[in-house]
Amino acid sequence: MKGSCLCGSIEVSASDHAEVGLCHCSMCRRWSGGPMFAVHCGAEVQFSGGMPSTYRSSDWAERGFCPTCGTHLFYHLLPSNEYILPAGLFQDAQFRLTNEIFIDEKPPFYDFSNETHKLTGQQVFEQFMPDDKES
Repeated sequence: MKGSCLCGSIEVSASDHAEVGLCHCSMCRRWSGGPMFAVHCGAEVQFSGGMPSTYRSSDWAERGFCPTCGTHLFYHLLPSNEYILPAGLFQDAQFRLTNEIFIDEKPPFYDFSNETHKLTGQQVFEQFMPDDKES
């Protein structure tokens, strides 16, 4: 998959993916203006043409954006080095909506009709960020 920011100064490439998920957490909604349409791309993501600016949004993640036009480029999980990219970067992709996370933070003013797998914020943390004491 290949995509770019709004001004075209940063291009991104990642292996093909067919699924997109939604994140309804308050930070993603504030960052994207609605739920984040997220494509989990793993560690093999390449940026060219320019360097994304980053913002450390939590102890475990940073968010990247184009310093020229402000386009959101990625959510980067630092412990696993996984990049989650906004689906809108890939204008020609044919995605299928499969899951929604932080469903307990979704505001009541929108709904999606797709049948998806849904997780609350607590379930996300339990599944993807186990307590270090249990390791």
